[in-house]
Amino acid sequence: MFGFGQRHAAPFDGVMRLAFCVDGEGYSRQVGVALRQDVAGEVTGEVTGEAGIDAVRAQVARILSLDHDGREFVAIGDRDPVMARLLAAAPGLRPPMFYSPYEAAAWSVLSARRPATQMAEVRNRLSEAHGRVFDVAGERLAALPTPEQMLAVTGFPGIPDLKLRRLHGVAEAAARGDLDCDRLYAMEPAEAMQDLQRLDGIGPFYSSLVVIRGLGHADVLPENEPKAPALAGKLYGLGHDATPAEMHELGERWRPFRTWAVVLLRAAGNRLES
Repeated sequence: MFGFGQRHAAPFDGVMRLAFCVDGEGYSRQVGVALRQDVAGEVTGEVTGEAGIDAVRAQVARILSLDHDGREFVAIGDRDPVMARLLAAAPGLRPPMFYSPYEAAAWSVLSARRPATQMAEVRNRLSEAHGRVFDVAGERLAALPTPEQMLAVTGFPGIPDLKLRRLHGVAEAAARGDLDCDRLYAMEPAEAMQDLQRLDGIGPFYSSLVVIRGLGHADVLPENEPKAPALAGKLYGLGHDATPAEMHELGERWRPFRTWAVVLLRAAGNRLES
């Protein structure tokens, strides 16, 4: 339930269901994926849709942070007692990513200055109406419209004209290849963030979100994370919210998993406070 897929209160049936636009080719393909994990930890998936298995496997690995060796992350606890406690509080936790930079940018435009829950519902309805709907392990799940499908949307309830124009700008960039993972990953993170800010509606905060949570970087310290400094201040006994300089100093302990460490801090920090 920590990922960006299903969001319902039904008991977990052992299947993680995903539906998304596939990397490459201007995000013109969509798939549904049903994932299961056995008692030994092996993750297997069943794909519905027209896309190469290798491309889908690589994208799912990035989405679930399975493209890094988690043992190296656990080793951070050997040199940082706070991280050791957090790792024990949330064993096996890996940061879930957005499906892609395209979908992260689209979400950024949709959710700006609006309640996340409300806009998640709008995104789901938009996907149902203009994307592609899959039967994923017996449940209905819709993938976000491809850039081509998005550009064909002329109006939608809950999406003001300004947001729709910005969504079209994101779709055009994705269709051109500007939001391809390979292109953005080849840049330094700061350079990629600056590049993304050319898109209308994508400022410093959202460009950071797209780069860090859309590309799957494991070792970029999230500069604009709003709650981590307070948690770090409490857990590391600073007596105040951690300053940017103190977050950078702590981040040196967390290399090469600074992104993962901040996600773990956010996800499990309150468990240690209680």
